[in-house]
Amino acid sequence: MPSLIIDTDPGVDDAFAIALACAMPEVTLLGVTAVFGNVPLAMTTRNARRLLAFLGREDVPVGIGAAHPLVHPQVHEAYDVHGSDGLSGRADTLPEPRARASDVDAVTLMARLLEAADEPVTIVPIGPLTNVALLLAAHPRLAEKIDRLVIMGGGLAHGNTTPAAEFNLWSDPEAAQRVLAVEQVPVTLVPLDLTLRCTVDKAWLTALAESGPIGAALAGFSADTYAYYSEFLGRDGVPIHDAVAVAEAAVPGLLRTAAMPVEVDCSYGPGRGGLIADQRPEGRRRGQPTDRRPVEVAMEPTDGVDKLRELLLTRLSALHPIV
Repeated sequence: MPSLIIDTDPGVDDAFAIALACAMPEVTLLGVTAVFGNVPLAMTTRNARRLLAFLGREDVPVGIGAAHPLVHPQVHEAYDVHGSDGLSGRADTLPEPRARASDVDAVTLMARLLEAADEPVTIVPIGPLTNVALLLAAHPRLAEKIDRLVIMGGGLAHGNTTPAAEFNLWSDPEAAQRVLAVEQVPVTLVPLDLTLRCTVDKAWLTALAESGPIGAALAGFSADTYAYYSEFLGRDGVPIHDAVAVAEAAVPGLLRTAAMPVEVDCSYGPGRGGLIADQRPEGRRRGQPTDRRPVEVAMEPTDGVDKLRELLLTRLSALHPIV
């Protein structure tokens, strides 16, 4: 049974991801760490804590992480996608947490959870990679306690924040380069190319809303995101990017992957934050360092998009508040 740590910037799709982790009997959720991203750190931390309170999982510690990128300032947040508070203006409908946030920072919390674990732990970073880069830099010996990183981020064909860059990698390219191209921890990368094909439509959201209070809340959080992506995609659909990454972390092999070396553009030009993936056959990869470990990039759901949507709906619909 995989043990998970989720590093997150809630965020609507992050809310779906956290709920899914609580709904998957295949995993043990050890901790949640907050990072800046979709909205500022104070909001992402509050949203993570309120979501866990709503889900009846205040036993899961929440560590407060990085408020800014490693090097350059974040240019803007994603209010246009996630609303004024990260949850389409509905964060205040969630209960105030009774438990306090962890008394240690996110990196220290992750380090302690890894040290205490009997088996290697899967970390699921679904926001900017700042916290994870800091963890690996400060505690290199703990890399062996990480089974793999299942990261939502990047785009092989294009970005969503700029033509080149997806939001999570664009928010801190230097951290992303460190994690994806420098470190040796195994990585499964879940990119936009896949998550934009796994959108859910209004009928799916309606079915989720009718499943109970938690489903109704999740569907409600998606209001601003649905409006944004319906225009962005030009069709009835909204991606829940981060939930796809959590599903793969919980059920390894749910997504079919292809191994390829990657880099992240850290220049301060139009390509900043873009994912550069070498998709050439292994024997034709000239100019690549021979010791560069490949990243497993998720290409498609193993059993098809419809089966993945069905799995997500079934698990999320089974969640009910703990009285």
